[in-house]
Amino acid sequence: MPIEPLLPLFHRLDREHFEGSLAPLERPRLVLRWSDGRMTRTAGLYRRGPGISEIVLSRPLLEPLPREALLGTLAHEMIHAWIDRVLKRREVHGPHFRSRMAAINAAQSSFEVRVRHSYPLPKGAAQTARWLARCQRCGSSAPYRRRVSGLACRACCEALHGGRWHPSCLLEFVEAA
Repeated sequence: MPIEPLLPLFHRLDREHFEGSLAPLERPRLVLRWSDGRMTRTAGLYRRGPGISEIVLSRPLLEPLPREALLGTLAHEMIHAWIDRVLKRREVHGPHFRSRMAAINAAQSSFEVRVRHSYPLPKGAAQTARWLARCQRCGSSAPYRRRVSGLACRACCEALHGGRWHPSCLLEFVEAA
């Protein structure tokens, strides 16, 4: 899929699934852009800032995929923006996120909004991991290039603490062999 202008898609999704609440004139700006090519491990992100917030979508990850992947990722990041800008809450993938995601998925069938993507990483994106993060509760592990303090197992937090971060789910970092 060639690079597509994001603004028309954003406004369409805003009208259809967010009652036009993400881009009213009285709100601080929300910048929407494609990544510069270095964002290769995540399909998109919402970044809150003072006065200006932004949604960034990964050009290397989404460009080779069908349009449905772009729409699902954009809607995912728009949910984050909606929770922050309209509901004025600090939540990652908690109950408000999941409720809006389910409503969007039920209202249409042309794309699917998911919590996590499973898109193939572009060549060169997977660098050698120096660390392995392990969950003491469920035993799952994931490679990391650097240690991240305060990182908790998402699956355990969701299963045991209603999607909220909890210190009992902290990941332990060990050097990868």
